[in-house]
Amino acid sequence: MNKTEVGLFILRVVFGLTFLMHGLDKFSSGIDGTAGFFESIEVPGFMAGIVALIEVIGGLAILLGFATRLFSAIFAIIMMGAIYFAKLPAGFLGGYELDLILLATSILFLLNGSRFLAISALFSGKLGKI
Repeated sequence: MNKTEVGLFILRVVFGLTFLMHGLDKFSSGIDGTAGFFESIEVPGFMAGIVALIEVIGGLAILLGFATRLFSAIFAIIMMGAIYFAKLPAGFLGGYELDLILLATSILFLLNGSRFLAISALFSGKLGKI
């Protein structure tokens, strides 16, 4: 185990938790409201349910260290869409700064992964050995 892997583990847990909570919030506050917002920014309303489901499943998977690279790639696409369609007009501060950090984190995990205390590491026999 090294400091880099511990740092990536902490970031992976926070990253996964962030998406999980955002997805759950979309469902708990009413997916119809989120669908209406999507339509107001010219994104088909049905995409709200798809994005929310991906955020819940992907957030939980990343939190546990399962398919981290796959879900990070999907989250990168979602974040690019969120920045372009919803946040860009507001500018950096109060607009897309969080989305940009989530995009950068998605790219980091897409390129690097995170194996320390990850379920995926069970399949390679490297759990906690990194």
